[in-house]
Amino acid sequence: MRTDATAAVLAFEQSGEGRRFGADVVGASSDILPVLHVENVESRGGIAPPRAPRPKADMPALCGFAPACSIGWTMQDFTDALYTAAALIVDLDPELREIVALSLAVSLTASICAFVIGSPFGAALAMYRFWGKGALIVIANALLGLPPVVVGLVVYLLLSRSGPLGSLGILFTPTAMVIAQTVLALPVVVALSHRIMAEVWALYGESLSSVGASRLQSIIPVMRAGREGLLTVFLAAFGRAIAEVGAIMIVGGNIHRYTRTMTTAIALETSEGELSFALALGIILITLSMTVSALSLVFGRALMAR
Repeated sequence: MRTDATAAVLAFEQSGEGRRFGADVVGASSDILPVLHVENVESRGGIAPPRAPRPKADMPALCGFAPACSIGWTMQDFTDALYTAAALIVDLDPELREIVALSLAVSLTASICAFVIGSPFGAALAMYRFWGKGALIVIANALLGLPPVVVGLVVYLLLSRSGPLGSLGILFTPTAMVIAQTVLALPVVVALSHRIMAEVWALYGESLSSVGASRLQSIIPVMRAGREGLLTVFLAAFGRAIAEVGAIMIVGGNIHRYTRTMTTAIALETSEGELSFALALGIILITLSMTVSALSLVFGRALMAR
């Protein structure tokens, strides 16, 4: 049964439409792709038919990708692609909705996980004195520039069949993407929470100590006092997660209608010359980023006013 399924997948990939189906893991070897299809697609009811191809805009090859289109891209092509992108957004294209919904679900879940783990740790770094505290602060700040592809590689090795967590069987699933984004957002939460909580602890630390509260008991009151800053921390973590592409490409596989997010879809659609769909996703992604910044400002001012 497994041999027949693998043969079917290979035949599908060798056809012209096989690349459209999302097993196009960038850089993946041919021996990985059949396993990816069999485990994550066939188990969910068989191979879904590929979507109908959209009109492709002419554009040059980008970043090593060679789209099947001529080099003659003009401003008119860009205008047409932008118009089509706006139409896709207004018409609420079903595939566009699926990609945006998955992106929001994965990034919000990862941001919440990173915040729940990282904010108390950042507060503890600000309030406690212990040997090695300075080294932990330096590490947390250094990891703000953690390369996403390195995180993706590490998570891939942990979740692969030969890895220590391979028995979970969550590689190339949204769960693996949440784990990767959580790891990326965690240093952001820890570093920013430490800076904010250090200022709050300097203001209220003596008052809390005078009423007999231990440092452990003071963590929650201190975090409440700095809630406007922590809201900014959460939104910063969400911004880090929603814009990530490298790690989730590696651990998610960019599978069509399963692990394809806005950033990975933009990379794929652009490489194939489908600028309309890529632009539509780009517009939504920029709008989300601006919305996050606006919410951070509005809620921050509202909390400070209280």
